[in-house]
Amino acid sequence: MNVPADASLKACLNEAVALARIWVPRWLEQVGAELYQRESAALHGFEKHGLGHARTQLLTHRDLLATRFLEALEADLANTETASPAGSGRAGAAPRRLTALSFDQLELMDDAQVQQTVDLARWQQIVKMACDEELAAFCARISRAQGFDAVRMEANPLKPDAVVAALVRAMDTLSVAEEVRARWLHVGALPLGQALADFYRQLESGLERQGVAAAGYVVIQAPESRGVVGSAARRGPTDSVLPSSLPGRDPLLTLDHLHQLLVGNLEQDSGGGNAMVRTLAGEVVTLLLRGIAEDTRLLRPVRDLVQMLKEPLLELARSEPRFFADRQNPARQLLDEITARSLAFTSEEQSGFGSFARHVLDAVKAMQAAGPQLGEQMPGALQRFRAAVSPAAAPAQGVALQTLVRVEQRNLLAERIADEIEARPDFARAPGLVRRFLAGPWSQVIAHARLSAEAGQAPGGADAPAVRYMDVLPDLLWSSQLAQASRNRPRLIKIIPHVLRTLREGLDTIEYPRGQSEPFFQALMGLHEAAYKTQHLGGTEPSSGFDLDDELVDRRHGLEPEPWIQATEARDSGFMTDADMLPPPDFADTQLLVSDWQTIESAPPETLRVGAWVDLKEHGQMQRCQLTWASPHGRIFLFTAPEGRSVSLSRSGLDRLQRAGLLRVVAGHGVVDDALDSVARQARDNSASH
Repeated sequence: MNVPADASLKACLNEAVALARIWVPRWLEQVGAELYQRESAALHGFEKHGLGHARTQLLTHRDLLATRFLEALEADLANTETASPAGSGRAGAAPRRLTALSFDQLELMDDAQVQQTVDLARWQQIVKMACDEELAAFCARISRAQGFDAVRMEANPLKPDAVVAALVRAMDTLSVAEEVRARWLHVGALPLGQALADFYRQLESGLERQGVAAAGYVVIQAPESRGVVGSAARRGPTDSVLPSSLPGRDPLLTLDHLHQLLVGNLEQDSGGGNAMVRTLAGEVVTLLLRGIAEDTRLLRPVRDLVQMLKEPLLELARSEPRFFADRQNPARQLLDEITARSLAFTSEEQSGFGSFARHVLDAVKAMQAAGPQLGEQMPGALQRFRAAVSPAAAPAQGVALQTLVRVEQRNLLAERIADEIEARPDFARAPGLVRRFLAGPWSQVIAHARLSAEAGQAPGGADAPAVRYMDVLPDLLWSSQLAQASRNRPRLIKIIPHVLRTLREGLDTIEYPRGQSEPFFQALMGLHEAAYKTQHLGGTEPSSGFDLDDELVDRRHGLEPEPWIQATEARDSGFMTDADMLPPPDFADTQLLVSDWQTIESAPPETLRVGAWVDLKEHGQMQRCQLTWASPHGRIFLFTAPEGRSVSLSRSGLDRLQRAGLLRVVAGHGVVDDALDSVARQARDNSASH
């Protein structure tokens, strides 16, 4: 549900801006004072010099840092007011998210970047711990002000992570060395947390005075760990937890260890990897499987079957410690295939799920029986699984893809043709209705004709449709200009039938609806009639009674144009129009589930990749669809619905469905990718807690 910012929320955000202008400069003064105290107490010259330099730099940049910190906070709050919760603030530039850490990105980091990530996580923990109690009370109030019945920490635009992110963005704009900024954050973390505690306390009191009640907390039960067959039913994901991961033990998998494992910097012996490498790889496998076990997007039987791969994968980690990071490794590919294909099913009773689960079980048993030869047998196991679960290629999907590729080509060519037409010297003098027609439908007509000629589907020469449709432009533009056409009525009478006949013929080639084109023809014929009846009197300009100065919407500076698609093309590709998107009368516009918030926030349409899964509500029924193709320019998306049916959407249509709550992203990335990202974040948190 789109929840607009009500009066209470706006008042709270306005008060937050006013309070921030007070506490931000005060906090910077505290940081400067703390730097001075530590400088005075430092015993070593190097440390004293570093603290003194950091203090001097802070004095130099304090006012500018305060200004930019406040600007960053205010920009984030402005985005909050103009965006719905489910929209995740897409109205403006997304704030830098320091909590996000990709497993793939970690492999590309150098040692200094890894250390910076750990330091940021440590500082964030200090800030959170200093204001945790006040934050909880404030989140409960502001969640209610945002329209939520349950507390949503992630939806709070003033949560500590967001404040620290704004601070780091402000620091990034200063010409200050990294080690200086690190000292500022190190010294200022605790005072910042204390300042935020007072900040949250004042905002929570303000919401209470406005009569905003606290939202409740939702208790989410941890997923069960039941198996599906035989003795595996008694083995849960916690069986594979290494001693280092148990309570009371220091965490082994730090971010630095994980980074060194990924880049291959840990020494290995000739026996296939030393004990450290094998132990780290085993812990990654353990945490990976735990992440999959807790992923409720997967049905319970699938999660249980994946847990049965624990022993084979741990065995594989001894000989191939980096298999989980190598997307081309057969074992990693098999995990990806199982989890990705299982997202097609939303219920154990759904047609085809039983057969799919049996094929997964066969693959699991084959891996369990492989023993030491697992690495050698994995390619064959992967190939057999793919052959068993891959559906036969549906001819309709090929037709849909070819159709949408043609639509994309025609729309891009139509834009270039519209530029050609607009560059004509007689274009600007034409009435707005004619200019809009030429830059819109008629550019599509010419694009269609040119593509047909290139494909050999239309005659060539001087009588080719593409040539005739361009040749009609001088007569159309001249006849629509009342001042000129009224001076030469014989020419006007001669060209009118040819112009109208050519326009109707061209529109028919792209199946342009007569109901949409008829108002244009009525207005154009009205212009022609006015020009014919006009008599010049002493040089005065004639008037037609029509709005001739109606401006053409500039396509380059306006909204993204909706791609034109013909009726047969819409049928062949399952294209959803606005009429298809409208909910039925009994549709209840409900609030998104708590668990949906991060899923939708992390995968807006601009980041959807081929292979992503969405739930789409069509004609009152929710169905699981997979994105099978996206146009290179991100304007058209092709989804495969149940039973292989094609559904296509324009970018604007996808946005509208998502805002209306009729489309939600289930998995914008792979399940294994998400689980590995969680491993990287846990390793970072382990490092920060040391």
